[in-house]
Amino acid sequence: MGRGADDRHLRASAEELERRGIEYHETGRGGDITYHGPGQLVGYPILALPEDRRDAHRYLRDLEEGLIRTAAEFGIEASRVKGLTGIWVGNAKLAAIGVRLSSGWITSHGFAFNVTTDLTGFDTIVPCGISDRGVTSLERLLGRRLSLESVGRVIGRHLSDVMDLQPLYADETP
Repeated sequence: MGRGADDRHLRASAEELERRGIEYHETGRGGDITYHGPGQLVGYPILALPEDRRDAHRYLRDLEEGLIRTAAEFGIEASRVKGLTGIWVGNAKLAAIGVRLSSGWITSHGFAFNVTTDLTGFDTIVPCGISDRGVTSLERLLGRRLSLESVGRVIGRHLSDVMDLQPLYADETP
């Protein structure tokens, strides 16, 4: 649950969460309630935003843009919805975003991109406090599984392009 969360958006009891193996945590990021689970690519960029990029809305839009470009590379037309942070395919959210910016413009928290996520985990919450929309995954949209590693590399490349950064992957040397 983020700083702006509403307890009523948690639909499951503590017992139900425990039965399903779901842990509940409060966080210091913005936003409402979300679910993180297997098959979801969670990215928490930690960046010192340069002076010319010190705008919270720009940072959110940059994250969205990188994720939209990622979806497009897999043949999915994702978009923004005015007033709702994240990326959407029709009425379903493909990626959620919840960030924190420190007073020194250091970013933390980030995004959750549903790749092969078991979407039933979202049944325990009102995702992001939005009750009239659903949640989807690349697997559901494409009808096939993709590896988290392959999607992660695409996300890294597109976010790096949008934010004028150079990606560095764990299996590469600088």
